Amino acid sequence: MIPKEILQQIKRIEISTRSIVSDMFSGEYHSVFKGQGLEFSEVRAYQPGDNVRLIDWNVSARMGHPYIKKFEETRELTVMLMIDVSGSGSFGTFHKLKREIAAEVGAILAFSATKNNDKVGLLLFSDEVEKYIPPKKGKNSVLRIVREILYYKPVHQKTSLKNALEYYYKMSKKRSIIFLISDFFDVDYQKTLQIVAQKHDVVAIRILDPKEYTIPEVGFITFQDAETGKEMIINANDNQLRKRYEEHIERTIQSFPQLLKKLKIDLIDIRTDADYIEDIVKFFKARAKRYR
Repeated sequence: MIPKEILQQIKRIEISTRSIVSDMFSGEYHSVFKGQGLEFSEVRAYQPGDNVRLIDWNVSARMGHPYIKKFEETRELTVMLMIDVSGSGSFGTFHKLKREIAAEVGAILAFSATKNNDKVGLLLFSDEVEKYIPPKKGKNSVLRIVREILYYKPVHQKTSLKNALEYYYKMSKKRSIIFLISDFFDVDYQKTLQIVAQKHDVVAIRILDPKEYTIPEVGFITFQDAETGKEMIINANDNQLRKRYEEHIERTIQSFPQLLKKLKIDLIDIRTDADYIEDIVKFFKARAKRYR
């Protein structure tokens, strides 16, 4: 039985994301993502400048003059939401946890896909694939996906982007649009990401909290790794320690966009202390311009 507060949260997200999808995306989703391929539409009379390789010789012979085949892009897409549910998603020092923002972002993308009659699926992962819902059409499927994102209780705390990417690569038969939502605090996944991006259209959505970048100068404090559970006592007044930590985090954060640029993967950066709607809309509008 799903608790009442979860049902209320699902309804709230459904209502808020519906208006966002209708009012703010205004067709960008349709123009941003290409269809799966071309399918035959009709034949028409040949016109100067047409590709002669498209001439339908059987029709042309019957009609007595050249006709060509017309093809149209098939619009139906498959959208896969791959969401990191590891322990680090429980972190958030502002209004919402990273996992809560991931759920709302996933809902917006799911409703956008449904509005365009596309299939939507869900893959929740930690260091293992914990939940997989095959892509389907329809509002009921989307509501189930949103419910799972909000209600699902992870079994494991660690992260493995590599395992999640390998799993979907083996499961998928056709090209998909993958929205990979995580903080990407992981290692040894880059090669697998490259392989997946050659088959699928991958969009990385990175969710970060500003407090992860620094250590407050507050004396001796206990750090607990949300994914391993290990604790460590450090002297936060140690300037060298704080500097090394901040430089390490800065390198990690800055190197990620460079990796994605090399792999030709788009990135949406979202912070827990900012309005993520603006970041998503900005991405859609920027990408739409590239396809006009």
